[in-house]
Amino acid sequence: MSNEFKYIIFHKPYGVLSQFTQETPQHKTLKDYIPVPDVYPVGRLDWDSEGLLLLTNNGQLQHRLSNPRFGHERTYWVQVERIPDENAIAQLQTGVQIQDYRTRPAKVRLLPTTPNLPERDPPVRFRKNVPTAWLEMTLTEGKNRQVRRMTAAVGFPTLRLVRISIARVHLDCLQPGEWRDLTPSELELLHNMPKAGKAVYRRTV
Repeated sequence: MSNEFKYIIFHKPYGVLSQFTQETPQHKTLKDYIPVPDVYPVGRLDWDSEGLLLLTNNGQLQHRLSNPRFGHERTYWVQVERIPDENAIAQLQTGVQIQDYRTRPAKVRLLPTTPNLPERDPPVRFRKNVPTAWLEMTLTEGKNRQVRRMTAAVGFPTLRLVRISIARVHLDCLQPGEWRDLTPSELELLHNMPKAGKAVYRRTV
């Protein structure tokens, strides 16, 4: 058995669980797409979210990327109902209350145009005569369903959620269901991430 570390980037489609074992027959799992043994997802994406998922068998790197104290950035493109105003965006930027937790400050901006993404399967169901908008949100934490809860808290429910980057690794042109090994330059970026969580957080807010 090889002792070499493996590093994979995967574009997780809608309706796929971020695990290799099937718990519900209506959802596919990573096993349906990635025929590589002994790799595990770094963090997770909910079944109804899409986008970048990293997988590795390097436990140390997996811990650094998953542990919130290291404060690495995760960037999402978020389609919401209606068009958020400046007040809503300011609330998302400074932090919102989610149950008993207040979110960290985040980078949030309204995208001027619809991002270039593959169509979702199944398509998003829109409400007639209700406009939608796209936000770019960069967080340094990953609470359960956090992005959806944040936009709902300021009155703009999430319709579609796509993670486009983790730390300095980007989804780029990878299509839904496709995966590849990380490039040497991407690996170098990950391994050279600052290790002091507090310092990283201050720089990324």
